[in-house]
Amino acid sequence: MRILLSFRLTRAECALWCLSLAVVTVSFVLSGASDALSLAASLIGVTALIYVARGNPLGQLLTIVFAVFYGIISYGERYYGEMITYLGMTAPMAAVALVTWLRNPYRGTAEVAIRRMTGRDAAVMLLLTGVVTAAFYFILLTLGNAALAVSTLSVTTSFLASYLTAMRSPWYALCYAMNDLVLVALWVIAAGRDPAGWAMAACFTMFFLNDMYGFVNWRRMQQRQGSGD
Repeated sequence: MRILLSFRLTRAECALWCLSLAVVTVSFVLSGASDALSLAASLIGVTALIYVARGNPLGQLLTIVFAVFYGIISYGERYYGEMITYLGMTAPMAAVALVTWLRNPYRGTAEVAIRRMTGRDAAVMLLLTGVVTAAFYFILLTLGNAALAVSTLSVTTSFLASYLTAMRSPWYALCYAMNDLVLVALWVIAAGRDPAGWAMAACFTMFFLNDMYGFVNWRRMQQRQGSGD
């Protein structure tokens, strides 16, 4: 529990976090959005990412909260793929990652010990990704999901990112960054129906910047820990 309560950030991380909070809040105001849940989810989301980028289990706890809020928001936009993905996959996978990270601290610190993936891990990941993508495509097709192709791609990138996060691999961040770009496109489409979509698009743009920082920082952590590629 002491590890979960470690809130320490570097100056650069504080700057990135504050910038993310400011951009999300200003975008929310300028878009004329009135949904407090969307704003709360976005602020929790960028906060979660800065701690995930540090390899801190607190980030996974906040990710679970974000996933629940985002699932509810997605339901309102008929993005059933996003709802099912975040409530049925991202939240449970974040819970698994939380337990895994807490059980594998680096030398007793609040930083997770990075794990080197094996060829078998990669093969299992690709197989499961194919199965999940195919299953979700037909589920979303049946549900009449808006923006089917983009939503399916979001499922694929989300699953890859969640799997790699649970495996404690730095490559999780690049997959999440790809997912962020997909979600920016998804919410730009939604903005055509509801201007509040612009606020979510801005949110995931900041997610992208945070995830790119996460990849850079995890590679530094990997070199420091000596865990290899």
